[in-house]
Amino acid sequence: MRLAVVGYGLAGAVFHAPYIDAVDGLEVSVIVTSNEARAARARERYPDAAVVASVEEAWDVDAVVVATPNRFHAPLALEAIGRGVPVVVDKPFAVTAADAARVVEASEAAGVPVTVFQNRRWDGDFVTLRRLLDAGALGRVLRFESRFERFRPAVSEGWRERAAEEEGGGQLLDLGAHLVDQARLLFGHPVRVYAEIERRREGAGVDDDVFVALEHPGGERSHLWMSAITAAGGPRMVVNGSLGGLVVDGLDPQERQLLDGMRIGDDGFGETPPGRLVDADGERAQPLEAGDYRGFYAGVRDWLAGDAPAPVDPRDSVAGLEILEAARRSAARKEVVEL
Repeated sequence: MRLAVVGYGLAGAVFHAPYIDAVDGLEVSVIVTSNEARAARARERYPDAAVVASVEEAWDVDAVVVATPNRFHAPLALEAIGRGVPVVVDKPFAVTAADAARVVEASEAAGVPVTVFQNRRWDGDFVTLRRLLDAGALGRVLRFESRFERFRPAVSEGWRERAAEEEGGGQLLDLGAHLVDQARLLFGHPVRVYAEIERRREGAGVDDDVFVALEHPGGERSHLWMSAITAAGGPRMVVNGSLGGLVVDGLDPQERQLLDGMRIGDDGFGETPPGRLVDADGERAQPLEAGDYRGFYAGVRDWLAGDAPAPVDPRDSVAGLEILEAARRSAARKEVVEL
């Protein structure tokens, strides 16, 4: 199946094209970028793909992957639907929940399928946690803590840190789209949201330090941190249940490994050191599954063939955006928001 990747920045070059190329039955057929340096890198990496400057040259494919800056996600998805082309949209699905809902409505009305690249569902630590929860190893979960924290004291020139929030920048939308999706998938749509959303660094155009607390229907509490200005961050993940707990220190390594030149499938790809499982018998190492975003694109292949549902239901991503918008209301009002 021939896929077009629209956009060849970090998302297209690291998170999409390599994984499409690594899945049997899929190929990177077209890459769209108007940046000459990126186009040259794309031609070198994918010599059999057509590298073009305009999306108008990319519609004759089996599916389009939207890997552009966030503000273009919904408009390009709607254009793909209008042309009858199935579409994969990078997260966040759109800048607003209303825009994302319009895409889903257009998809259902036209019968043209859409899915969203919520790739962190295939992180090794998250896959391991789901397996432990399914086995009842931690008992009833009481609290889930999850962090994407970095230390970048200088604001970069990229749009994610300087663009207005209406254009989709900021930590809440960028990293919160992952953390909220994971929490919601584990414990259900929250009933209450509390958030603290700040701009800490001089020159930051958007939020760069965020905390979100969710209360889920079963009483589980999710505490989520996303930051670009945390020098001494906490563990990547801490899960405490009635029978035990899990601690994971390191971030899934796939992004860093690809940036460092490793190829998907190389020895050690996606592997991280063990976490720690703590229960009444003490503490021991908990091996973690290897992270592998090929799982998403294997799902895309089967979905396009009509053999499986979408790897990510786009309505999940709409719901995630609704939670992020509730978090903004909470931070603005300095109060808990009921959902």
